[in-house]
Amino acid sequence: MDSWLRFSAQSQSKERLFRAAQYACTLLGYTLQKGGAAAELRKTVSQLEAHMSLTRKLMRLGNSVEALEAAKRAIHLSDSVLRLCLTISHLNRAMYFACDNVLWAGKTGLISKLDQHKWSQRSFRYYLFALILNLTRDVYELRLLMESEARYRATKSSPSTTQPEEQLITPATPVNAALPFVSLWLRRQLHLLVTVLYSNPPLLLDLLKNSCDIFIPLDRLGIYPTGSGFVGACGLASSVLSILTMIHPWLKLKP
Repeated sequence: MDSWLRFSAQSQSKERLFRAAQYACTLLGYTLQKGGAAAELRKTVSQLEAHMSLTRKLMRLGNSVEALEAAKRAIHLSDSVLRLCLTISHLNRAMYFACDNVLWAGKTGLISKLDQHKWSQRSFRYYLFALILNLTRDVYELRLLMESEARYRATKSSPSTTQPEEQLITPATPVNAALPFVSLWLRRQLHLLVTVLYSNPPLLLDLLKNSCDIFIPLDRLGIYPTGSGFVGACGLASSVLSILTMIHPWLKLKP
């Protein structure tokens, strides 16, 4: 098992490079179509994208094992919210990879008469649910850090200067009179958000990566169609961020 996990970890970096190339081809194909490029050139780019996708599916064979191992580790986390989000997310990733493996077998002809559209939609549904859980985890950790930062700032402030808007706004306060305090509260929250994200690059990168990735299954499932150009840009951006976390492991969000 350990040897397989080491092999899987090595193949992940190559898979990410192919993923970046695949979505770069998607974005290039959209650009060529909008620019009125020759049909032969667009066909070549489309075929290259398909080959990249098939190669990635080959590299992901057996990734379900790694996802299941990650789920086994996550189930022992002490934080109940993180335990729930990460465990179910890894289980959905395992199902996504399993469906992807079946789809690869169908595309290569190992499984004849496979309904590729059905299996593709099924895999994207698992992928979407995993991303939703990952984003939930990111927002949860962000909220915890913002609360911690707010408490730290409160300890450095005098009682007379803490939370003036809460002291002054009452149910009887006119709406026009409350607006300046609401605006002040929003500015403080925004500044708090920027401060927390700036001081926690792993959380920022993970939030950006998952936010980019989620548009891919939303488009493929027809829930929120955005077009191949936007999907290509999002996929390329998230791939670059993933590669960055592999080059600099300290940027990977833990656990």
